Amino acid sequence: MPELPEVETTRQGIAPHCQGQTVTQVDIRNPNLRWPIPDALTAGILQQPILSVERRAKYLLLNFPGGTAIVHLGMSGSLRIITDDTPPQTHDHVELTLASGIRLRYNDPRRFGCWLWSETPNAHPLLAELGPEPLAPEFDGHYLFRLSRDRKTPVKSFLMDNHVVVGVGNIYANESLFKAGIHPRRAAGRISRDRYLQLCEAIKETLAAAILQGGTTLKDFVNSDGKPGYFAQSLLVYGRGGQPCESCGTVLKEIRMNQRTTVYCPRCQR
Repeated sequence: MPELPEVETTRQGIAPHCQGQTVTQVDIRNPNLRWPIPDALTAGILQQPILSVERRAKYLLLNFPGGTAIVHLGMSGSLRIITDDTPPQTHDHVELTLASGIRLRYNDPRRFGCWLWSETPNAHPLLAELGPEPLAPEFDGHYLFRLSRDRKTPVKSFLMDNHVVVGVGNIYANESLFKAGIHPRRAAGRISRDRYLQLCEAIKETLAAAILQGGTTLKDFVNSDGKPGYFAQSLLVYGRGGQPCESCGTVLKEIRMNQRTTVYCPRCQR
């Protein structure tokens, strides 16, 4: 599943081609995504300019004068810019033609993504109760420390709660906890303020590096598959269970937490 850095890379890839462009045609080839695409979407965007392309958590927001198209890539979705005559494929479900002649095409084999419409996106149920962005100034170690008091839930689950902070998915939670030297099963309420300060910096550093790498690895979103690569080249623990820790050489352990793969170093993480 695309995580925050992949979604942000997608935003950066499509925004220069879309912002300021008027949507001249809307083709919805299959409206049955995770939720049915509402008729209000076409009504709200046709013959309207895209004012901006933003991201909130893992949602892409195409802002129009009368509202916002809320887009989620789901498990397998991707967006790409089409500048030639490449015909739509089987899983190309949504396509916006812009006044420039280019097309924004959405592909989603598993159809777990969504295209929704809201005139008040900040109040939409999918967005209204989300926590802060992990790269925002208000997200810091003091915030995590305050919110974690008396919580017995494992710190990894705490980080992946979108009410606490958005976008710290499984891959990046593993990596950040390793960099901060914190065991993923440690109770969130039993971690000190100083260690949360370290953890917050690790989260910001890991996500920023992943976004930067995505932006340099993927040349552009024009006539490509629209799928930014994961942060695989720089992963320290995720996907490396049974291999030696790059810091101390101890064999990394792999366990399951909340049905997700968790990898950690039993020596470096306490």
